[in-house]
Amino acid sequence: MFSIIMTMLAGVVIGHFLRNGKKVENIEKTTSITIFVLLFVLGLSVGSNKVIIENMGHFGWQAAVFAVLGMGGSIVAARIVYRLFFKKGEERNEK
Repeated sequence: MFSIIMTMLAGVVIGHFLRNGKKVENIEKTTSITIFVLLFVLGLSVGSNKVIIENMGHFGWQAAVFAVLGMGGSIVAARIVYRLFFKKGEERNEK
């Protein structure tokens, strides 16, 4: 866990210094591709695991409930953040 946090912190520090560079613009594209590849590999590992496939009916509904609740919580949190930090700036500009 420490190595993950340190890797992310190093990325933040390097990104801070490179934020005006042209190479940073390409990072958004590569980030999306990397996420899709990681999801694909995760799907491969789940699909090849016999225990998970055999018990999919047993705990599949629980995973669906957690996914729906997680998405709902993310939507609520995003709306709160938008209203607190972004909408106020729009109202100030209109006055």
